[in-house]
Amino acid sequence: MDLRDQLKNLFPDHEEQDFKMPEEQFRQKEPLVCKFEKKGRNGKPVTIVEGWEGTEEELKKISKKIKTTLGIGGSEKDGTIIIQGDNRDKIMDILKEMGYKTKRVGG
Repeated sequence: MDLRDQLKNLFPDHEEQDFKMPEEQFRQKEPLVCKFEKKGRNGKPVTIVEGWEGTEEELKKISKKIKTTLGIGGSEKDGTIIIQGDNRDKIMDILKEMGYKTKRVGG
């Protein structure tokens, strides 16, 4: 006699129900750092968003949202998003709308 049968004997009126674990939503602990950089890129300005703590899949979704909203190019890898041009303010606004904390670094 297993545990389930023993419980049925103790509580004959009880009906078993399926239980689903609630999905835990991802929360970014540290703010995303949004900075401007020109070094090592032949003088081309780029905006870099660093500090991502989630999955690469989510990072790609965020990057795509930023790129399509602003209509500019960029890439994502190793927890960073690289967007062409100096668009720190616009990117920070988009990230805040998505519910992420951001921090501006540099002038």
